[in-house]
Amino acid sequence: MSLVELIAQADDRGLAASGLACLDRCVPLLGGDDEILRPLWASLADSGDVGDWGERLEHARGRLGAAEEPGEGEAALLARRMLEAAPVERSGAQVRVWADACSVAALQIHRMLDPLEDEASSVDSRREGRTEGMSPLVAAELRRQVAVLELLAGHGAGGLRRALEVSIEGRRVLQAVVSRRARRG
Repeated sequence: MSLVELIAQADDRGLAASGLACLDRCVPLLGGDDEILRPLWASLADSGDVGDWGERLEHARGRLGAAEEPGEGEAALLARRMLEAAPVERSGAQVRVWADACSVAALQIHRMLDPLEDEASSVDSRREGRTEGMSPLVAAELRRQVAVLELLAGHGAGGLRRALEVSIEGRRVLQAVVSRRARRG
């Protein structure tokens, strides 16, 4: 199943986890650490009150800084927009739009940072399942996005721990890429 199809079929928790995972993997671009989004992940595990999501989101925004920093690169601006666009309510149409936008933004970020060229004209074809000539960093991000959605679809809240592990792995990869680029530049 393509990423687009998985997003279309996901429930609210799956969509929120998908968007959060994309954002979490891109946190190194915003200067965040491994723990900054952990409270949001915890709110997804809670089956009861979804209201904690909004409070925890605002706290994360405050810690990551809401304003765009002068001199931020395009990849960091995309990551910041993912954070700012996150809906205060983690249910309904807004979370679906956000998850979809985060998917596109995360793939674009990985495409920008990949030293190898991706042959596709846009990430849309990748999300639809056309993977011929895909660059390694984009391919890995696509696999992670699919894995998160499949874990939540197959295991519900029980898949959150593994989804977080997938996200942490991706965050560390992106952090290494960002560090490598900083040393060169």
